Amino acid sequence: MSSIPEPKLIAGNANLSLAKGIARRMSIHRGRSVGLVDARVERFNDQEIFVEVFENVRGEDMYIIQPTSNPANDNLMELLIMADALRRSSAARITAVIPYFGYARQDRRSKARTPISAKLIANMLVGTGIERVLTMDLHAAQIQGFFDIPVDNLYAAPIFALDIKHQFGPDMSDVMIVSPDVGGVARARELAARINAPLAIVDKRREKPGEIAEMTVIGDVTGKKCIIVDDICDTAGTLCKAAEVLLESGASEVHSYITHGVLSGPAVERITNSVMKSLVITDTIEPPEPVRNAPNIRILPTGPIFAQAILNIWNGTSVSSLFETETLDPIYEGFFNSH
Repeated sequence: MSSIPEPKLIAGNANLSLAKGIARRMSIHRGRSVGLVDARVERFNDQEIFVEVFENVRGEDMYIIQPTSNPANDNLMELLIMADALRRSSAARITAVIPYFGYARQDRRSKARTPISAKLIANMLVGTGIERVLTMDLHAAQIQGFFDIPVDNLYAAPIFALDIKHQFGPDMSDVMIVSPDVGGVARARELAARINAPLAIVDKRREKPGEIAEMTVIGDVTGKKCIIVDDICDTAGTLCKAAEVLLESGASEVHSYITHGVLSGPAVERITNSVMKSLVITDTIEPPEPVRNAPNIRILPTGPIFAQAILNIWNGTSVSSLFETETLDPIYEGFFNSH
């Protein structure tokens, strides 16, 4: 058991509902009430961010829950300023719980004279005194190497596997996992292995930037219930097009499982009007009302896995054990009823 007293949670404004969900789950696990540290995170008239922590945090093991989703820069600054406030208040250890790590798509120089913004953000986080990062489904796994502190990267695939077995079981012989591009094959293959399903790939080619890609399905999807798997859904253009191509190639129906529902611009309208029967996302990014009200979008909770991961970090026990179905099943008991 850790010698540090108790894990304490504090949240910015980016996803308060998830932060409260994590606190509720930790209360259940601990058998005692775990709340969010009383603090105010607000803005002056010129939009400067101000943070004040109302509780004593000296010597405490602090966990800041704050995804850096839209508005990415505001939420990132909240996270940095909260970390600075805690460090200057003599917190023993500061862990940043970043369910969605913004700027992760800028993980390399794609052209001359461009930044590697993900590395810049990593430097900024470490510079404020953050000693550990807990996140989910980093867009590129190598971003863990941008940090000189421990990074625990959780995966949504085990949660997706539980949900797919609940939704499509017990006979899943007609289920097929689909990667929407060649770059996501490893992610799709991992989920396919979990549910013992075959794998197909949608290969897209673009003649010119901005043009709709020509898409080809690699694999026989005839009569299959196709499940597209990806980490981020932004404008949903490619996703909806891939669903159309799969149906044209003989699929019986198309569903999608996406970890981070960025869903910007016309995304919700596109998904609502698309041929996809369902889009399943997690709550790493707080879903706005149009997303919650969309008839074919479902939201899976990540509070249980984040709560257990925080307790494992505090206890000094394995976080990677949460990737195993046997460990995750009891954590999500009640969310998915076995067939």
